[in-house]
Amino acid sequence: MISRRGLLLGSGALVVGGGAGYALGRIPGESEKSVADVAVARKFRSRPDLDTLPDVTITTPADGTVPGSILLTPFLNTTLRGPLIVDEAGSPIWFKKVPDPATVAVDFKVQKYRGKPVLTWWEGTIGGTGGQGVGQGEFVIADSSYREITRVRAASSEQADQHDFVITEKNTALFWVYDPIAYDLSGKGGPSDGVLHDGLLLEIDIATGAKVFEWRSSEHVSIDESYAPLSTGDSAHLPYDYLHPNSVDVDTDGHLILSARHTWTVYKVHRTTGEVLWRIGGKKSDVTVDDRTAFSWQHDFRRRSDGSYSVFDNGAGVTTEKEYSRGLIFTLDESAKTATFVAEYIHPQKLSAPTQGCFRELSDGGSFVGWGQMPYFTEFAADGTVRLDGHLPLDNQSYRAYKADWAGVPLDQPALGVRVEGEQTLVDVSWNGHTGVATWRILSGSQPGALADKVEAERTGFETEITLTTVPEYVMAEALDATGKTLGSSSAIPIRV
Repeated sequence: MISRRGLLLGSGALVVGGGAGYALGRIPGESEKSVADVAVARKFRSRPDLDTLPDVTITTPADGTVPGSILLTPFLNTTLRGPLIVDEAGSPIWFKKVPDPATVAVDFKVQKYRGKPVLTWWEGTIGGTGGQGVGQGEFVIADSSYREITRVRAASSEQADQHDFVITEKNTALFWVYDPIAYDLSGKGGPSDGVLHDGLLLEIDIATGAKVFEWRSSEHVSIDESYAPLSTGDSAHLPYDYLHPNSVDVDTDGHLILSARHTWTVYKVHRTTGEVLWRIGGKKSDVTVDDRTAFSWQHDFRRRSDGSYSVFDNGAGVTTEKEYSRGLIFTLDESAKTATFVAEYIHPQKLSAPTQGCFRELSDGGSFVGWGQMPYFTEFAADGTVRLDGHLPLDNQSYRAYKADWAGVPLDQPALGVRVEGEQTLVDVSWNGHTGVATWRILSGSQPGALADKVEAERTGFETEITLTTVPEYVMAEALDATGKTLGSSSAIPIRV
């Protein structure tokens, strides 16, 4: 009686690696029940393969926001893990399940490669040493049709870590590898035949895979800068994660800026020699940091358009240094060697995120914060006003959350779900990833080539339901843009067998 056609994503059981650094966070004042709450499963009749996609809830509706889509990577307590784009109402725009044998996707964002917008994300498995997540995987670059352009890998003996991936203007890629090396840890109270997780920063030519630049933290940053405790007992020979690098970027002068969570320090590194030009924060800061600027266990160190710097100050990790996490902006006077507080952005619930997180500038001077271990994301105006706030299910999380302009045009067809109720036909239609659909037109009739009856309805989210007052032999869907131009169509689907 009912027929359906649609592209189904592959399925398979996924298991997240056991890094304790990705445990569930806590919202101040929230009960155990509310923190463990999970969203009611949605039902997409046109895409039943996405029925378990985690819901995104918008708690503060968009008001004066910078236009754009929100990019997330849900990866806890869900059978569907992968890059997810939603709109400002929390409705899905595009989702791709991570293929086996990878278990999670991380750091999903919009970048430019060869002058064109692309989507990038990391795929792999995340394990843990010393309670922190260390990734082993590779980076994916996809075009505006969601076609995979290439994958960026380290050398055969090295696995790319998930924490950051930056495409430069030279079409090279910067990313980290956590490289275990033999190391004498006796000076810090560990074994003389110990193992160190060396922070290996690589720059790779994307087209050829050739190594352009390499920087090893063990040659420039000593282990006595670390606040991370050594593992003891049976775990004493696990790699000591003394640095835990989690971001890299190119500063305005071409040199590199890095964040290292376990030293509470952000670094500037010479692009050619690898020399550390300055340290801010931690035990060996080269500048004086005022009390309001002091940060700890931080992520996502960036230069802003006005010359200031920003960082996501977790304020908590192995230890708790602050009651809540924040987005922090400060200025640096290199002559006076002082770092001065400018502003901080705090969630209305004063969320504390012991792991993960990001803080990014928007085009109008506002900021977008992903709260990491806490499954929230927030858009702030420059004055700190909350313009948008939302979250994944409270038992989930996304390493980072971004907001960006994105125009996607998938190469497949719209998907239909059709059912008959009495004398009516209910048609559910969606097109995973297409950002230009404004209206759906349903054509119906007695033959596939002669579908004369038409019903139109505005797109109402990822899936739009349209009611026909008859039970035709065949139906098909056409996607229209805001001007009425046809963007694509489904196949004609038989209703009666």
